[in-house]
Amino acid sequence: MDFQLSEEQQLFQESVREFARRHLAEGALRRAHLPEFPFEESQLMAKQGLLGLTFDEADGGSGGTVFDAVLAIQEIALVCPRSADVFQAGNFGPIRTFAEYATPEQKVCWLPRLLAGELVISLCMSEPEAGSAVTDLQTSATPEGNGFRVNGTKVFSSHSLEAELFLVYVRYGPGVEGIGSVLIPRGAEGFTIGKPTRYVGGDDWCQLYFDNVYVPPEDVLLREGGFRKQIAAFNIERIGNAARALAFGRHAFNIAREHALTHKQFGRELAEFQGIQWKFAEMAAQLEAAQLMLYKVATEATGRLPSAFDTSLAKYLCNTAGFFAANEAMQVLGALGYTQDSLVEYCWRRTRGWQIAGGSLEMMKNRIAEGVFDRRFSQRLPKAK
Repeated sequence: MDFQLSEEQQLFQESVREFARRHLAEGALRRAHLPEFPFEESQLMAKQGLLGLTFDEADGGSGGTVFDAVLAIQEIALVCPRSADVFQAGNFGPIRTFAEYATPEQKVCWLPRLLAGELVISLCMSEPEAGSAVTDLQTSATPEGNGFRVNGTKVFSSHSLEAELFLVYVRYGPGVEGIGSVLIPRGAEGFTIGKPTRYVGGDDWCQLYFDNVYVPPEDVLLREGGFRKQIAAFNIERIGNAARALAFGRHAFNIAREHALTHKQFGRELAEFQGIQWKFAEMAAQLEAAQLMLYKVATEATGRLPSAFDTSLAKYLCNTAGFFAANEAMQVLGALGYTQDSLVEYCWRRTRGWQIAGGSLEMMKNRIAEGVFDRRFSQRLPKAK
């Protein structure tokens, strides 16, 4: 078993690092506090071939691997954390589900602009009464002619303020097998975008309302039985979430390390105090262990969609290690770390949010336990006999 990157992977990693240093380092702190989606950086990455990195070349992608995408998002995050969010949106989020299951006509309509960094797509999954219990979703798709009428509401949809295309989970019929998805463009008749609400992380979300929205047959993504396919593709998003959280933690770690080596208290460098040394030892141990698990799941995802067990392990470990490192880094920096003059504060806010987004840590532990015991543990009340 070889734990070293191949020569090709090292060259790719170095090229992304150099790109990030040249084009993204300047203005990294400013970008972290901009609420709007950074389309300028998105288009810059597109020209570098960093959007759709793992998509087929026939679809306008680069034909890379999930491991390549993990290397890239981490290198970008180590230079400009906010720009890693752009990479996530162009590789790991709903765009991945779209690229996996869209028809050739749907791809021709939307992928060129998405992969050019001109547009962003939003995933509409959660509802007021269907968060972790996503299969309780009630947004309905009722047949009308060759298409469907969609009614319902969605909450906490990423990029819902700026998106031009919305990938909406809908219910065609009862049960899990009745769930699929449709594509609804901004401006569709009956589709209303509510007022923006800001997350602690700094980005905005809007409640979405679908009032008898007509979806023509050419905008249906997955019919009945599509839920399992969607969730399988969603596991790729969790790898991106994990990679980004871990890299943000390492970014904060690096800032804190430099601070500990250059700042003094009581006439001594902070790094000379054992209490500080132990903090860095604990951070390093968690970051390195999580990195190995992330590399494992990214490697195994090459050529196939990863398992829920593997992605849950990776997300749990990386989310935990990333937030732990950001939190401890803030403590090392003291008051400075708690201000917006340092990116540590931004990394801390974002890594905290990712312990909820994309599947909470509690849900990840449920999935891990199911893998351990090789059985399903329902969270629902047992049916009355």
